[in-house]
Formats: sequence, C-alpha cells, structure tokens
Amino acid sequence: MKINKDLKKHIEQNVFPIYNKNEEGHGINHILYVIKRSLKFAKEVKDINYDMVYTIAAYHDCGHHISHENHEIISAKIFLDDHNLLDFFNQDQIITMKEAIEDHRASSGNEPRTIYGKIVSSADRNTNIEELFKRTYSYRKKDSNYSNIDSIIEEAKNHIIKKFGKSGYANEKMYFDDPEYKQFLNDIEVLVADHDQFITRYKKANNINI
Repeated sequence: MKINKDLKKHIEQNVFPIYNKNEEGHGINHILYVIKRSLKFAKEVKDINYDMVYTIAAYHDCGHHISHENHEIISAKIFLDDHNLLDFFNQDQIITMKEAIEDHRASSGNEPRTIYGKIVSSADRNTNIEELFKRTYSYRKKDSNYSNIDSIIEEAKNHIIKKFGKSGYANEKMYFDDPEYKQFLNDIEVLVADHDQFITRYKKANNINI
C-alpha cells in the first residue's frame, strides 16, 4: 500500500506536532501505533482507501490536550478545519472521515457508522500491558484528584477492569480478528486477579520505587 506522499508530508509537518501538547499516553508514539494497526486492518477490507485510513488515524486524538471527555468531537473539528485536505479528498470522503474520528472511542454507546470508524476504533487498542500502565499513569499523574501513588494505582486498576474486563466496553467492541489483542485481554484478566502482582508490575512499568 502507498500513502500519497504529499498528504503524508502535510500530516507529518502540520498534524503530528500537535501531539506534543498531549500527555505521553496520547502522544505521537500512540498515534504511530494506531496508524500502523489501522493500515493492517485495512488490508482485510476490499476497495478501502488507504489515504483515508491513514488520515483518520493521524487525526483521531489531536484534540485530547483540549478535553479528554470530548476529544473525539474536538479532533473531528480540527480535522474539518484543515482545508488543505480538500486537495486530497472530496466532500463525501471528508464527511466519512469526520464521522470515523467522532466514532473511534470504545466507550461510545454506539457502533461506528462506517468501516473506517470500525478500523480506527479497533486499532486504538492497547496490546502491551506495560504501555497500558504507562498511559494510565501519565494521564492520572497530571490530575490533582490523585494525591498519591496508591490512589493512582487503585483507580487505574478499576479503569482497566471496566475497559478490558470480561464485560468491558473495549472487550466487546472489536471489529477485526486480532490474536494479539485477544492474548492481551487474557493476560489482563490474570493480572487483575492478583492484586500484589498488579501493583508490582504497574510500579515497574512506570519506574516507581517498589
């Protein structure tokens, strides 16, 4: 697959720098990870537009530094405000990509409206426990509601169970077969059942003195 080189250059120069404003868990490394996984899933879809897939993944979290709670809506607006994209896509494609960015959150109550939304939603999943621990820590560390490491770990564990547990919203809404993700879910289930091991591994992942 080949991404339009001028589109890629525009995004690398004008979109990727936005992610320096996000906390580490939603920074550029996460975006590159989601782009890679999105393009992998896109290979399973006939007649998919890889430029669209790449662009959706590149923009999907760019509004996170403005508001975590509404970042998908803000990210879609930032995407729409980039009129340079009209050099690469028609209006129908723009609308489809906007909807996919809005629909990517696993915690959303609705299923993504198009296959493009399902691709980026499926790609936007942790498959590495250490990276998950780093993301949950970096996000909570900047929040004054968490006064000490014990409260951060406890809330992070509750969040992980809610998201990745047997009835978790990220467990149920996966639109592509992904053995790596299935193994990750199994490993999470084992780890959250052992509280002491969870704490030890969480602290080790975040270089916290044990």
